[in-house]
Amino acid sequence: MKEWWVHVGLICIPLVAVYLHIPPPHLSPALQKWHSAGEVFHFRGREIFYRDSSGALGSSDVIILLHGFPTSSFDWNKIWEPLTQRFHRVIALDFLGFGFSDKPRPHKYSIFEQASVVEALAAHLGLSHQRVNVMSHDYGDTVALELLYRSDQNRTGHLTFNSLCLSNGGLPETLFCLSKLLKDSSFLAPVLTRLTNYMLFQKGIGDVFGPYTQPTDAEFWDMWTGLRHNDGNLVLDSILQYINQRLKHRERWVGALTSTFVPLHMIYGPLDPVNPHPQFIRLYQKLVQRSTITILDEHISHYPQLEDPTGFLNAYFNFIHSF
Repeated sequence: MKEWWVHVGLICIPLVAVYLHIPPPHLSPALQKWHSAGEVFHFRGREIFYRDSSGALGSSDVIILLHGFPTSSFDWNKIWEPLTQRFHRVIALDFLGFGFSDKPRPHKYSIFEQASVVEALAAHLGLSHQRVNVMSHDYGDTVALELLYRSDQNRTGHLTFNSLCLSNGGLPETLFCLSKLLKDSSFLAPVLTRLTNYMLFQKGIGDVFGPYTQPTDAEFWDMWTGLRHNDGNLVLDSILQYINQRLKHRERWVGALTSTFVPLHMIYGPLDPVNPHPQFIRLYQKLVQRSTITILDEHISHYPQLEDPTGFLNAYFNFIHSF
């Protein structure tokens, strides 16, 4: 008679196979509304999702929003309407590999390519010769710095900055254990990305929110849905190579930040475990002396635009009205 573990294995193998191929969750009404309000354009044969809302009458100001890792343009949903009351156009995109955009695999994702995606979107929307305000967060901060470098340093950029507002990023940061494994292990990464489930994701995202500003169950689920759309969980390890790119090209990107004459602002949630206080903000102040800074309440963490949208907007509008 066969060993009992053989029978267990014969039962478990198909169950695990089914589990690893669970279809992505359905869009919630909120996420469906966001998706329906957007459009796509094509970048090198890939579909890129974006939103472009017309807003304030009598204003010609444009703002482009660049989201963080591993989420999407939906990160801006809590401040979207107030921004449309201030700006003529409010634009956000899902980077390649994120949200509702295509998520090719295998693919060598890079900050350079994402910056080119933003430039292509600006050209698509007729903004190549217009000064734009850029607001960014986390991963988007590094994309913004590449765009700034192209604009300021080598004059090859197709985006002209009116201002740049960073949030909880822009300088090399620490990594969580899972992020380190995904970025460094070509052997483990395919296994870990397939084993990533909602509970692990919720724990990981919850760790970068403050204890009093945690997402609701619905908000956690929307983030997870955006990640799982088009099997986005399977490209996490490829996208995370941006950490190595940040280190390799630190002089290029931090140099652009320290030398620019574009108006700069940093909005910072000080409870951030990714960019810990006070080390991160002290380093930023030392390196980027021309930038103004807003440090939000002590309970705000890595996602300030979601954790404290009112404080975030007040900080941003104070900045934008200062020049």
